[in-house]
Formats: sequence, structure tokens, C-alpha cells
Amino acid sequence: MGFTKRNIILPLVFILVIISLLRILKLTFVSSSFSSSRFIDEPSPVFPLNMIEHRRLPDKEIRFLFDIVLQKSPCNLLVFGFELEYLKLQNINEGGTTVFLENGPEKVKRMKREFKSSNATRVYKVEYKTHAKDAYALLKHTRSSTSCGLNSGTRNLSWSECKLALTGLPEEVMGTKWDVIVVDGPCGDGPGSPGRMSSIFMAGVLARAGNKTNVVVHDADRMIERWFSWEFLCDENRVSSKGRFWNFRIPPVMIRNNSTHFCSA
Repeated sequence: MGFTKRNIILPLVFILVIISLLRILKLTFVSSSFSSSRFIDEPSPVFPLNMIEHRRLPDKEIRFLFDIVLQKSPCNLLVFGFELEYLKLQNINEGGTTVFLENGPEKVKRMKREFKSSNATRVYKVEYKTHAKDAYALLKHTRSSTSCGLNSGTRNLSWSECKLALTGLPEEVMGTKWDVIVVDGPCGDGPGSPGRMSSIFMAGVLARAGNKTNVVVHDADRMIERWFSWEFLCDENRVSSKGRFWNFRIPPVMIRNNSTHFCSA
């Protein structure tokens, strides 16, 4: 038939070499994966699943967020909203300060029980007076009202005139220079929900009082999150993205005038 041992051995050797190379590449990829993956693989702390209608975040999004925090940890971390995966943030930010702002009464109560043993993680209840259906009207109001401008600062009590400002926030929130701010709340999945107009606005104001603060906005595929991120966080400050997360790095601002514009354009 014309076949010899040499004819058979050479293809077999070639196949074995290819298989070996593929195994090496696989091992290299696994070993060089995100440093935050160990937090994803760890089981979540005990927490009642029925406390929220849980929507599991994709691993790629969680790794993306955790890596941003890890790069600055230990740091000052502020989170608008809550997901079960965020329970691990207190471990990722070990040695730093983590603060959650949540508007759901039952969720706040159970979160406080979960974090009661931690001196570095705190939960505050906030009230939102906005509705997602009014997003465009609120955007127009903010553009025309000097009470919503950068000159208002983080301590100006006259913010009651700005419809997007969250008044009554704890001194810890208003007075801290935040390293990372995460916006994943409040609920924004319907016209009657609070929407994230105020949380994105406040993230923009607080970030400009910090030093190159990262603001990470979730659900950036939705119209309100996109609009208000462009308006108050500025697309030129967007440094990365993954899935539905947008990551902005906000430079500190020296306030010199009464401008109501947050972005250069």
C-alpha cells in the first residue's frame, strides 16, 4: 500500500505536538486571568436570596468592577444600589471604607444585619424624589439652573432648589474624597421607578471633589444611564467598558465660575 512506519509516525508526532501546545496555551490563559476571579469563585456570604429579585451579573462584568476596585484598594468606595455579588466588595476593599446608599427599607435592614460586624462597611438609606418618566425634563432643569452647577459644591445647603440633588445625605458621604463610586441604583426599569438621574448627578459632583475618582455606571445600555453619564460624567472621561459597565475617570475641578455645564463640550 506504500505506507511505512515513518509515514505513520510523523503525522502522529505532529498531532501530539499540537495537542501539547494547546494545553500549554490553556494553562497560560488560566494562570493569567483576572486577579479578582478568586473573589468570584468564592461562595457568597450567607444572605437571604428573597431579599431582592436577584439578577445575576455576568462574571465578565463582576471581574471588570472588582479589578477597578482592586487597583485602588484599600480605598474609599461608595456604591449607589446593591446586588448580592457586591457583598464581596468589603473583602476586595479590605483595609478601606465601603459605603452603600440604598432606598429599599427591607433591603437596608437586612444589609445592616449582614455588615454589622464590619467597622469599615456602612449602609445608609436614601430617598429619591424623581421618576424615570421625567428624565428629560430634569435634564433641562439641571442645564438651566445655577443651583445644579459645579459651583454649588458638595456642602451647599441651597441644593434643595436643584431637583436632582440628594439632600440629607450623611456627612460621611458628602465630606469624603471617594476613590471609586459605583452607580447601580436605584431601580430604573420602568417609567414610575426612581431612575438613576440623581445618583449619576451626585456621583459626578462627588467625583469632582476627589482626585481622579473612578465612576462606574451599570446598565449603560439603557437610555437614561447613557444620557446622564454623557451629561455629568462626560464621554471624554470614559476610559474603559465591559458589558453594561462604563468606567469614567473624573479629574478634580477648580470651580471658578457659575457654569452649569459639567463637560467641556
